[in-house]
Amino acid sequence: MSSFNPLTSILNQNKLEGPNYVDWKRNPDIILTAEGYKFVITEECPKKPENATDDQHQSMRSAYDMLESLKEMLGEQNHAAKQTSMKPLLNTKMTEGSSVRDHVLKMMSFLNELEVLGDVIDEESQVEMVLQISV
Repeated sequence: MSSFNPLTSILNQNKLEGPNYVDWKRNPDIILTAEGYKFVITEECPKKPENATDDQHQSMRSAYDMLESLKEMLGEQNHAAKQTSMKPLLNTKMTEGSSVRDHVLKMMSFLNELEVLGDVIDEESQVEMVLQISV
C-alpha cells in the first residue's frame, strides 16, 4: 500500500525546465523548510576531514554547490524576478479600514518571494515595510 506524500508530489509536478527557475526553486525551499533540512542549500558543505578516504567522499558536489551553479547559469532571470518582486513590496501600503491580517499576509508573501530569490531583508526593515500605512 503506497502512501501519498504531498511534498514529493510538489517536486514531481514542478520540474526545472529552464525559464521556470524562480517558481521551481520555491518548491525545494518550501519542502526543505517543512522537513527541517533547508540548511543543505543555505550553508556551504563542511571541509572533508583529514583522515577521510576519497571513497567516502566521491566527487559528488553538495546540494548547496548545485544550487549555486544553477543560480550562476540562470542569474539574469533571477535578477529580473527580484526587481519584479521588490516593486509591490515597496509600493503596497495598508489603507485605513482594510484588514490588518490580509495586509500582513500579503506583505509576508512578498518578503518570502524575495527570500526565495536570495534577497534577505533584515527583520527590522521587514517590520517597517509591513507597518507602512497610506495616509
